[in-house]
Amino acid sequence: MTRSPATPGGTLVLDSEGLAKAVLRDRTVTGWLTLARADDLRVITSAATLVEVVHPRINRPALEWTLSRLVVEPVTESIARHAATLLADAGLHGHKYAIDAMLSATALAAPGPVTVLTSDPEDLARLCTGRVTVVKV
Repeated sequence: MTRSPATPGGTLVLDSEGLAKAVLRDRTVTGWLTLARADDLRVITSAATLVEVVHPRINRPALEWTLSRLVVEPVTESIARHAATLLADAGLHGHKYAIDAMLSATALAAPGPVTVLTSDPEDLARLCTGRVTVVKV
């Protein structure tokens, strides 16, 4: 059985570094985004990730264009509760790892298979406990 072209084949998740590099048109991340579109993958990030990415020197038009090409998933109560559980299970504290945990919970809620582009592969792998593919960018 083949999948319908309207059904995504999985999800590509950008953490703050993945999103920042997408804004800067980094070759590696641009390559991932091109492959994601060709393979009909959803490309997402967490709304919490925007807090890390937005700063006074970011190219706002480039950021807005990049965001228009992906889905910014909200941090719902369910995602927040799942993030808290991930932190507890990993023995991590929310003060330092809260945004990573929210991104991880978002990734785990996404249709699989899921790949996360991150600058923190160890932290994301620890939070996601092998349930997603984590790639360092």
